[in-house]
Amino acid sequence: MGVIFPLLMIDALSPLDGRYSSAIDPLKSSFSEEALIFFRIFVEIRWFSFLSDREDISPLRPLKNEEKQLLESILKNFSTKDAERVKEIEATTRHDVKAVEYFLKEKIANSSLESKKEWIHFALTSEDVNNLAYALMIQNALKKTLLPEIQNTEDYLFSVAKEWKSIPLLSRTHGQPASPTTLGKEFLIFAMRLQRQRIFLEEQEILGKCAGASGNLNAHIIAFPEADWLDISEQFVKSLGLIWNPVVPQIEPHDFLAEISHTMIRINTIVIDLSRDTWGYIALKFFRQKTKPGEVGSSAMPHKVNPIDFENAEGNMGLANALFSHFAEKLPISRWQRDLTDSTVLRNMGVAFGHHFLALKSLKRGLEKLQLNESSLQKDLKNTPEVLAEAIQTVMRAEEIENPYEQLKEMSRGKEISLEVMRDFVRELKISEAAKKRLLGLTPGTYIGLAEEIVDRFAK
Repeated sequence: MGVIFPLLMIDALSPLDGRYSSAIDPLKSSFSEEALIFFRIFVEIRWFSFLSDREDISPLRPLKNEEKQLLESILKNFSTKDAERVKEIEATTRHDVKAVEYFLKEKIANSSLESKKEWIHFALTSEDVNNLAYALMIQNALKKTLLPEIQNTEDYLFSVAKEWKSIPLLSRTHGQPASPTTLGKEFLIFAMRLQRQRIFLEEQEILGKCAGASGNLNAHIIAFPEADWLDISEQFVKSLGLIWNPVVPQIEPHDFLAEISHTMIRINTIVIDLSRDTWGYIALKFFRQKTKPGEVGSSAMPHKVNPIDFENAEGNMGLANALFSHFAEKLPISRWQRDLTDSTVLRNMGVAFGHHFLALKSLKRGLEKLQLNESSLQKDLKNTPEVLAEAIQTVMRAEEIENPYEQLKEMSRGKEISLEVMRDFVRELKISEAAKKRLLGLTPGTYIGLAEEIVDRFAK
């Protein structure tokens, strides 16, 4: 009967939750509905505990050790069953954050904390909980999953850059033969581009706010006029490992999410560029691809080994960028002090990061399949001696020969010429013997400038 696919894979609307579910499994602890519920509970518990330690909130006494342990156990033992219970409550409340509040009140029922249950969600608006929960989700995903995966890709590119630093490659500018480079140097370019964007992402500030219904801590100051609510707000947000944003409407304005989205777009665009270049090198037969027994490349053409990993990487990065572009344009906009258009959009953050993560996996799989085909690289170089025209005319300029560019253009532009024809031209030049010797010793395969030195110096 063959393989029986799980029902989840067959009836899932999104391929991320179906076909590719296992591939993006590491992101589920950050971006699933269960994860969102957990981080909301985390924020509520941390707020409750934080207030209990404040002397200026006197009615809420410091928690006893066993009470702290009870609250921590809710987080430590949080399970899918707990998340399902929150969803059950939400079916009645029709409000997701209120369901979390009621869930926590259930959890502390029949304990010494029950008398303090109204301190759960004290003076918070839903957005106080949500903005902090989403900030923690993104922070968690970046640190645990996304940044390490980008770093792995970057490291692999640095390693092949060093491995292939001396392999000459005919450049193509505008698709036409151009001054040669090396394969390693070209992969180094992508490694360093990714490195720069990864550093941006690592240094990205992740902001949070805790300032009530319109950002002024209105209810807070009425309930406890002597308390330093700005300090409470700042210290609480900082205690979560976030940057405090003190000047806000009801929502944290999401500018940092737009910044992250723009950085992700740049990262993804670099990967698309790399995928297309590598796809092209495979098409030119500069690379062969490792095969696996039983694998099929084409349903009709048995000989084919298609570069599907690079195509999948390109496609998924395009999907991710479409979403990140919308996040960057939409999330910083909210009518007056608050509207709900960001709410449904934010729930798709995991989808964008999921496609990004899937693409990086495809890219890495494709890169690991590459096998150099040096004979094809050498043949390509051998067939294009005209690329040495740049070197010849530059030496002619240095030797102050008139119209060097025009002379080489007349001889080489749009023509098929041999290496010997190029050398005959050099032999007739009235230039120094040292310069003539350098030019006569050139081949397209040795005309690579400082490509090797660049790799040695920058592929640290």
